[in-house]
Amino acid sequence: MYGDGGAPEEREKTVEDELPAIGTSGLANVIGYHLRLAQEASFTAYARRVGDTHIWPGWYSLLRIIHDNPGINQTELSLAAGRDKSTLTTSLRELGKAELVEKERDSKDRRNIRLSLSAKGEEQLAKLEAHALAHDREIDRIVGSDRRAMFLDILKRLATQL
Repeated sequence: MYGDGGAPEEREKTVEDELPAIGTSGLANVIGYHLRLAQEASFTAYARRVGDTHIWPGWYSLLRIIHDNPGINQTELSLAAGRDKSTLTTSLRELGKAELVEKERDSKDRRNIRLSLSAKGEEQLAKLEAHALAHDREIDRIVGSDRRAMFLDILKRLATQL
């Protein structure tokens, strides 16, 4: 079809045009597959925004939870972050090496370790927070700020009910 200039009209791109050209048609309507792709795309975009290759995208949420709950233990952090305790151990070790998190034994139960942010951790969180807010604005642009509350509600229901 030709418009006023005689050139072929470009059709509007669809989401399907953006998917890989390899055979994924069997997954075209599989929600879990697209949730995973969205998570990977979000982590990649956030990491690109942060730019520091020594900062993992998942650190922001861990630092934020520890900041909001000084003295939280690893089990509580695992539950709040929705991460397996064993994978969390690796992240906490790296956060410790980066001197972002301080560990202190609980005075009542010496087996229990309490976590808090170091001054360096607070500084890093402030930087990551700015990136997270900008990243959220980009997601709002894609999802539509008018659909943000609905989108968050759906994600929260998926996380709590599955």
